[in-house]
Amino acid sequence: MLRVRNPEINPHSGGASLVPSRAAVALVAWLALCGALTAAQVSPTATSVPPAGNVRIDVRPGQVLNSFDPDRALGSSIDVLSRAGIDKVYSPHIVQEALSAGWGPITYRNNTELRMAAWHWTENGAWSDPTNQSGYFTGSTDLKEPLRYILAYALPHRGFSTSGDRPVQGPNLTYWKSNPYLTSRFTRESDSLHPQWVVMDLRTPKTVNAIRIAWASPYAITYQVEYWEGKDALDFDRGPQGEWKVFPSGAVKNAPGGNVTLKLSDAPVSTQFLRVLMTESSNTCDLHGSSDIRNCVGYAIQTIEAGTLAADGSLQDVAQDAHGESQPTFTSSSIDPWHSAGDVRNDGAYQHSGFDLFFSSGLTNNLPAMIPVTMLYGTPEDAAAQIAYLEKRGYPIGQIEMGEEPDGKHAMPEDYGALYLQWATALHKVDPKLKLGGPIFEGVNEDIRVWPDALGRTSWMGRFIAYLKAHGRLADLAFVSFEHYPFEPCSIKWETLYSEPQLMKHILQVWRDDGVPKDVPLIVTESHLAAELTGPMSTMFAGLWLADNIGSFFEGGGAAFYHSPIQPEPVQSSCLGSATWSNFVADRDYNIKGYTSLYFAAHMINLEWVQHRSGVHQMFPSSTDVKDAGGNVLVTSYAVHRPDGNWAVMLVNRDETHPHAVRVIFEATPKRHSSFSGPVTLVTFGSEQYVWREDGPNSHSDPDGPPVATTVAEGSQAVFTLPQASITVLRGKVAGF
Repeated sequence: MLRVRNPEINPHSGGASLVPSRAAVALVAWLALCGALTAAQVSPTATSVPPAGNVRIDVRPGQVLNSFDPDRALGSSIDVLSRAGIDKVYSPHIVQEALSAGWGPITYRNNTELRMAAWHWTENGAWSDPTNQSGYFTGSTDLKEPLRYILAYALPHRGFSTSGDRPVQGPNLTYWKSNPYLTSRFTRESDSLHPQWVVMDLRTPKTVNAIRIAWASPYAITYQVEYWEGKDALDFDRGPQGEWKVFPSGAVKNAPGGNVTLKLSDAPVSTQFLRVLMTESSNTCDLHGSSDIRNCVGYAIQTIEAGTLAADGSLQDVAQDAHGESQPTFTSSSIDPWHSAGDVRNDGAYQHSGFDLFFSSGLTNNLPAMIPVTMLYGTPEDAAAQIAYLEKRGYPIGQIEMGEEPDGKHAMPEDYGALYLQWATALHKVDPKLKLGGPIFEGVNEDIRVWPDALGRTSWMGRFIAYLKAHGRLADLAFVSFEHYPFEPCSIKWETLYSEPQLMKHILQVWRDDGVPKDVPLIVTESHLAAELTGPMSTMFAGLWLADNIGSFFEGGGAAFYHSPIQPEPVQSSCLGSATWSNFVADRDYNIKGYTSLYFAAHMINLEWVQHRSGVHQMFPSSTDVKDAGGNVLVTSYAVHRPDGNWAVMLVNRDETHPHAVRVIFEATPKRHSSFSGPVTLVTFGSEQYVWREDGPNSHSDPDGPPVATTVAEGSQAVFTLPQASITVLRGKVAGF
């Protein structure tokens, strides 16, 4: 999920754009060039061209790396918007521009779950406590007025917990309470298999030998207080290095609840992290009463304080003088999705697209869309009602993503698995054919490592797969989805580009090594250079990265790739210059002023390399020998055999300053080589067609495309020149293949 977007700080407003569609004009000019120009090769730049290298494509029988249909495998996404932004983005002009980038299907991103909020996909529905308009909301499947906006609701039982990304604020943060769906009443397993916990981060090591807990109901009657010995206890991306240790007097049984001050040890311990681990509940009802069992299971805490005991037995709070970022923060295992009508976020600055608007606007390209259901902060009944509503409307659903970034909220894999199975049961009662998946990991380059379980296992994915297998439910996992944000936003250099193919292929292999079966597709459902805005997102760097990103994804066996986002976004400042997240140069009112390198790279991928609306493409191994003195591959290559019989080779010249010449060789056997036969269509987009000009909020590209196309009359003996910092697609026939 794109974490820097903040509609409440930068609200968008304004009416429909009157900017003419430059996409159509550029495309017409491009197609005209394709038919009108012929040449032996693209003219080299003024810089001298090194001797020709070789592009080798292995077309031996049985060497197909991957098969994919672009109408299922190459798409984009729609993300959170303001109400005014929704009105603007779903105008015919913006939809036309968005689709002109060539992407096929679309995935719908759920930002509310990212930000620890409940969403109401419809305001028609019923509360579990209708008298007080509160509790657990289930949307109605009745077909009433079309849904245009989706609202977010703060979670009162989030309490002190700050798990997640910029939690949606609410007026009624009463106490923290764990998710009732993780108790034996719903999991049908012992609560000891799903211990709930709160981690207190003191921000720096502090001396501690006592803790004060103000319990609410239900409270823990069996729990233990632990301290962390080692490095960052909450760093699941790199893997926590250390272990939890129970204080000498930290194990508590038959606890009575209420306000308790515990002396944990005689000698104070220096630590940054404390954990309260709860394994048995009082099952007493919270302040909402006993009419709903969900009010009476789990654990609830008002406050936690830590420090040392004075001689008189009073607690000396280590955080009593802490302010701002030095104040302790709290991460919790889960959160109760209880909320009320009064917790709604309805100021217009933070909205999601209503499903009827989304499906009827044309933005889905008349293809099945990937749809989310809330799981971490929702109910299975509401998720089932949402899908039943969409099916009653007749909207085509490709896949359903379950939850949103559990790793970012430090959910344990067994807890996510327990919720996943409950939701899968409810959804498959609606439609047994639904394809469900997740966990929608944050963009990581390595395996996600968590605190070891009883067997010493630390891999999040490995333990999730093991949980499904242990319950005989692996078949409920129709795909595995994750996000891809590979780079740190403020440390990107040109050489960073060289690492992308390896990063992508590596993380795909990681999930397989974790136990994801080979027949379960791997899908990137959101992607960009980094999780925060950075200047290279709008330079030529981003276009080259996208080509490598997608090419290496399919080479690595990926099934579907969704680039983010499809909507325009304004130009903003970042640590490495001004940029925009999107394909377009736009102002704060979503008026499109120009195009970014991502837009033209999308054209190269979707309109030149592959062929939408045509069927399955086959990808073959491809490599080049064009390297620099340090061994970095300067030209990458990605070869597909298209349904129209053409071979298309996408070549990415990652050399920032030099063109490179290449020959293309198709190898059938060690002694049988071939090359393009007849004319070859050659299309190039690069630093000669696109330069990003830094000018603060007025930053733009000049020149601003389009790609340059030509025809090589006879490809068999051709040497193709690839301009510096460019993407080139060669397309033509190969005799005998």
